[in-house]
Amino acid sequence: MTQFAFVFPGQGSQSVGMLAEMAANYPIVEETFAEASAALGYDLWALTQQGPAEELNKTWQTQPALLTAFRRALARLAAAGR
Repeated sequence: MTQFAFVFPGQGSQSVGMLAEMAANYPIVEETFAEASAALGYDLWALTQQGPAEELNKTWQTQPALLTAFRRALARLAAAGR
């Protein structure tokens, strides 16, 4: 069984490409971002994967990205026993 450890210091920990490797192995990550994108009205996954970093670093973009990435996606992975 693969074990993971996550450390998230909060805003400032975001980066273009975050969770790409995990999403490649666990489709639920990108599915979670698709749900968030529908609620937000813009493609949050594309922003986190392609940037630009200047947009991702804006607070109104960063906060939903971090919430989706670290609260929702990882919680769903844990609940699924992954």
